[in-house]
Amino acid sequence: MFTGIVTDIGTIAEVRRQGDLRVRVSTGYDTSEIDLGASVSCSGVCLTVVDKAPGSLDFDVSAETVSRTAADQWSEGRRLNLERALRLGDELGGHIVTGHVDGIGTVAEWREEGGSHRLTIAAGKEIAPYVAAKGSITVDGVSLTVNEVGDTADGVEIHLNIIPHTAAVTTLGAIEAGRQVNLEIDVLARYLQRMESLRGKS
Repeated sequence: MFTGIVTDIGTIAEVRRQGDLRVRVSTGYDTSEIDLGASVSCSGVCLTVVDKAPGSLDFDVSAETVSRTAADQWSEGRRLNLERALRLGDELGGHIVTGHVDGIGTVAEWREEGGSHRLTIAAGKEIAPYVAAKGSITVDGVSLTVNEVGDTADGVEIHLNIIPHTAAVTTLGAIEAGRQVNLEIDVLARYLQRMESLRGKS
């Protein structure tokens, strides 16, 4: 489990194909403190550490994971939002995040608004029932609060506010229109939607 509070920005230093993709990520983490088999969120995707060296972590990325994540995410030079798994007793600063991508969104707009930025993401109909104003959503591993939601013919537009601190410590500061992002809905919204669907069948 994670919180959506990014603690490092890593960079994909090497990608090798050996069955699945073997991805090496350079990081500022003290890797001596990270065990093999540990979970790390990589731009919203929970991956397992399979090898490590000072300043880098290796992960295996399956074809299934590649097919369900943003385009070009697993390419050399790509910057990733990193978060180590939540430990018992850690502060829950964002919201509960599982590291499982529920859908892919596309940045429709990124513009300055006051001292912050307005980020608008277009997402499909599979995401629409789970997004609500003032609820939480994870974008590329970053826990964010939804400002507004607008229904569209193809799904939903999600309007978010990115404060300067978030832009500075995550990859969202360098985002641009047309880019794909990984989305994870709030786990609470998932269960509420499930309860609502069961109530409708009773």
